Amino acid sequence: GEGQCVRASAVTGTDWMLRASALRLLQRTPIVGKRAPQPTQTPSQLATAVASLRVRPGTVRARSSAASDVKVEDSETKMAPDPKLVAMRAAMKAAGVDAFIVPSQDPHFSEYVPTCFERRRFISGFTGSAGTALVTHDEALLWTDGRYFLQAEQELGPEWTLMRGGQPGVPEPSKWLADKMAKGSKVGVDPAVHSLSEARALRSALEAAGSALVTLDVNPVDTVWDADRPAFPTAPLRVHKAEFSGKSVADKVDFIRAKLDENKSDVLVVSPLDEVAWLFNVRGGDLDYNPVTLGYGLVSKDEACFYVDIGKVTNEVRAHLDEAGVVVKPYDECAGDMRAAAAAGKTLWIDADKVSVALVEAAEEAAAAAGPAEKKAKTESDDAKKTIKEGVSPIPLAKAVKNEAELAGMLEAHLRDGVAMASFWCWLDEQAAQGKEWDEYEIGEWVSKFRAEQPGFSEESFATIAGEGPHGAIIHYRASAESARKVGPDSLLLCDSGGQYDCGTTDVTRTHHLGTPTDHQKNAYTRVLQGHIGLTTAVFPQDTSGFVLDAFARRHLWEAGLDYRHGTGHGVGAALNVHEGPQSISPRFGNMTGIVPGMILSNEPGYYEDGGFGIRIENLLVVREAKTSHNFGNKKYLTFDYLTHIPIQKKLIDFSLMSGAEVAWLNQYHAVVWEKVSPRVTDEKVKAWLKEACAPVTVKTVVIG
Repeated sequence: GEGQCVRASAVTGTDWMLRASALRLLQRTPIVGKRAPQPTQTPSQLATAVASLRVRPGTVRARSSAASDVKVEDSETKMAPDPKLVAMRAAMKAAGVDAFIVPSQDPHFSEYVPTCFERRRFISGFTGSAGTALVTHDEALLWTDGRYFLQAEQELGPEWTLMRGGQPGVPEPSKWLADKMAKGSKVGVDPAVHSLSEARALRSALEAAGSALVTLDVNPVDTVWDADRPAFPTAPLRVHKAEFSGKSVADKVDFIRAKLDENKSDVLVVSPLDEVAWLFNVRGGDLDYNPVTLGYGLVSKDEACFYVDIGKVTNEVRAHLDEAGVVVKPYDECAGDMRAAAAAGKTLWIDADKVSVALVEAAEEAAAAAGPAEKKAKTESDDAKKTIKEGVSPIPLAKAVKNEAELAGMLEAHLRDGVAMASFWCWLDEQAAQGKEWDEYEIGEWVSKFRAEQPGFSEESFATIAGEGPHGAIIHYRASAESARKVGPDSLLLCDSGGQYDCGTTDVTRTHHLGTPTDHQKNAYTRVLQGHIGLTTAVFPQDTSGFVLDAFARRHLWEAGLDYRHGTGHGVGAALNVHEGPQSISPRFGNMTGIVPGMILSNEPGYYEDGGFGIRIENLLVVREAKTSHNFGNKKYLTFDYLTHIPIQKKLIDFSLMSGAEVAWLNQYHAVVWEKVSPRVTDEKVKAWLKEACAPVTVKTVVIG
């Protein structure tokens, strides 16, 4: 970014916001539709918002599942029935079901979904990103979590009841159905958007209550949506270059075939979109923030097929796939090919958490219809061969362990990110010094603007979290134009952001004070930093599970009776999804995935004081083999190296709490940031800021006695 700080002071804020917004649109891969910003209510707005819920004569609001909520008053105005619900109930009656579940999912169970699969949003009017709708012949209910309670109250119509998920006395949808529906009831689902494991658990709960789960060929919401339903996204595919992938498609297919032999299976079904993109070394633009395309993969011992909208396949992508021997077929032919494989006696390997009921049913029905005489001849040893073999796919772990080319690409992305974020923080410090203010929503636009000036940038890797003061204490906060607080000369700002580049994916959080921090803020910040350093420098045996490491990040907070209510680290894709498994660092014991060299994890301890402020420091780390003087048990010992190269604000540190080793780590980190990032900075003002931010710290110690 040449001249960012100088130019920023030379034009108006409005001009820059228009330029930044336009640049973001130009940089984004084309996509049909876009998720609306998610309004977030703040603690300071709560009293006003609750007061606004007092229903005036002639108005009606959504009912709520919590007794403490404001109740709807009687109204002389009789509201007309919701036409969407009327039409949906007619479709349900025609389909012979008494209830229908509408999740937020697409057929691939993606974190973000294209607008054409936002059925729950369409039928309920609720625009939050998390929620499940349930419609019966006389009730309409919407489950969501605590982030969206107030938003849902405001957006749901009068016929809807808000079910406050996770609150005492509020059952989950399956429990509600089991308790409330009459025996013999039929509960419908769209099998394309429910995983096998999810549907299995729901069926079990319903059957125990005397009801039945029914899969429908036509989703009743689609009947209502009809011609108004958005089209499928059509963003073109692009080749993920060999210099960044490090492994050819042919090599990956060979790997899958070896795993098929080990698992005594014939066909691997690949449904998650990041797994499809990784396997075929392609990237797309069908989802916000994740560079993937709607598609499936089937890999057998003699064929590899990629199911995708043919119109997205450019000549370059076609040649790339042809070279690897990959057959490209239309997106909707995957189920038919699974049927054919099952009818021929093939065993299909599926991950029950990631493959839809629709695909599994297609295969099982075809196998049953084929009959034993029409199936491929079997030897005596495979008489018990099954059509469906459930198990964890080999792709997630292979994708999580990056090769050297992927790691080099990730480092390159983070060095570009270092320039972008140095430019941003330089600009923000300058703005504060001049007494200027920007709101949190605008801060997100500025962050994206500085990233967009870097080569290879395509889009954000998630929506920027910019939380000033008390908003920083809301862990999943996302500013809207209505909720945004001002960021000015005395603000404490938590900024969590990331970018998608052609070579890699970034995710970084810095907490930055634009004025003078309090002693309490410095104490909390320092303890978070000590935990961050403690985890970064940890040495541990290979295959250690992430939950074992979590305490390294919390130790110094615990010593002061402090903590945070989120995991410490998640996996990150290489030019793919910013959230990836199977590895994680968390106090939860459920994830037993062992950590091995080549994995990438975030390191993001924090502290959040409701109504006050939030602190988080996040770098991405790569797992490397540690150099140890011994090798007990003939095991490798591991440690971390950092990918993120962005200064950590020294103003917020209470150095009296820091050990000599911790200060030395900070100085070494900043020396490397300066060494690797400064040659890329062309703006002299940004370079001067970076030099000061990376200057070493000398802490004097006094020995008494």
